[in-house]
Amino acid sequence: MKTLILAGGFGTRLAEETHAIPKPMVEIGGKPILWHIMKLYSFYGYNDFIILLGYKGYIIKEYFANYFLHQSDVTIDISKNKMEVHRNKSEPWTVTLVDTGLDTMTGGRILRAKSYVGNETFMLTYGDGIADVNIEKLVSFHRSHGHLVTVTSVQPEGRYGAISADNTGRVEHFAEKPAGDGAWINAGFFICEPDIFDYLKDGDATVFEREPLEKLSDDREIFAYKHTGFWKCMDTLRDMQQLNQMWKNGNSKWKLWD
Repeated sequence: MKTLILAGGFGTRLAEETHAIPKPMVEIGGKPILWHIMKLYSFYGYNDFIILLGYKGYIIKEYFANYFLHQSDVTIDISKNKMEVHRNKSEPWTVTLVDTGLDTMTGGRILRAKSYVGNETFMLTYGDGIADVNIEKLVSFHRSHGHLVTVTSVQPEGRYGAISADNTGRVEHFAEKPAGDGAWINAGFFICEPDIFDYLKDGDATVFEREPLEKLSDDREIFAYKHTGFWKCMDTLRDMQQLNQMWKNGNSKWKLWD
């Protein structure tokens, strides 16, 4: 089963980093967040990826084109234009890099991958969200309901401590960063049947999270897999700093691989 990763947005809320590189290439512990996402899928045996490029997509292309240089010792014979790789540490990945347009919306990017997906079930996620989602259980859940789409849903933690006080001001309960307002939100980590391409009717202008998902919901074709473990979207500089601190402290809850 192929995994599509949306990696073409401008990442404007993380402009401190994305003025120079695309958001999926912002690093956690010296590795792009895109690499961390791919490592999760690879841990469960899914190694065939389609990266949907847009803003500064050439940087992602160059990263994978030179992956041996990033991961291994090499000897370069300049006179013969040859390179020998030593102690290969690369991943068992097949990576298809698809230019999907600078201003194309999420649904349009997915639609542009149709010829690479074919008539097969595929996985889909965002290039800026990491989690410890059990992909095996996610796939089993999708197969159990037999409909077109499964979306992973989470309850994000609040950004601030919550205080409950009585009329006199006496604090009755305090919780540091509890779950949000109880709502379950879209965390990515979708599984889709190829018939969803029929819902992407507006081409490049299609926003996957709007009309297509709303129509799939109206048609009762989308199910939510509730994930209660770790999930975090790297949306801001603060998020990036938190994730890097977690990695540094050995508290990277999404790291299931050795």
